[in-house]
Amino acid sequence: MKMQYNAIKAEHPDCLLFYRLGDFYEMFDDDAVLGARELNLALTTRDRGKPEDERTPMCGVPYHSAEQYISKLIAKGYKVAVCEQMEDPKLCKGLVSRDIVRIISPGTIMETSMLREGESNYLGAVMLRGKAGGCAFADVSTGEVCAASFETDAAMHIQNEISRFRPRECVLAPEAMLRAKPSSQRRRKQQSAAARRRAARMKSPPRTSPPVRAATPSR
Repeated sequence: MKMQYNAIKAEHPDCLLFYRLGDFYEMFDDDAVLGARELNLALTTRDRGKPEDERTPMCGVPYHSAEQYISKLIAKGYKVAVCEQMEDPKLCKGLVSRDIVRIISPGTIMETSMLREGESNYLGAVMLRGKAGGCAFADVSTGEVCAASFETDAAMHIQNEISRFRPRECVLAPEAMLRAKPSSQRRRKQQSAAARRRAARMKSPPRTSPPVRAATPSR
């Protein structure tokens, strides 16, 4: 079973894998550690007879209430791959066949319980080629689609469109990805510098007000 899990996980390394096991969706290894921390779940193992460094961490959620746990992970920006049993365990011999039935990400949710009330939930796409480029935004929960293309200064115009639509998730073409990395690095440096300035202000001694003298009455 663990070999099957590892093979499916290897195909979706950027997702938290919800692996159906009876009445539960289980997470193993690093996914279990992360899931337990983010969802406040108990981290356990089946390998209690093994040395601690050889045990496989695991945690799980009941399948009938999985949506609320998935919603919490999506709200924190994670992607979840849902792996279901593809045959009835009572009717099959040996290992039950399993496969991914859905990948849920912040920009692809359709369930009302996961959507932010009163807000659109856009999935964005960006393509750049030289100075030209285009972008598109789709809300899969409503079917709304908006797209635009620009012949020059595309990067600047697309940044404005992203600020306007505020997509929950954005898919970047290779050239757009290369341009986004330096911007992200600059943003992180700016955030780090701002954090250091705030820390320095907190450490600096408080300013003291000048003494106030009582006014003397004129004679």
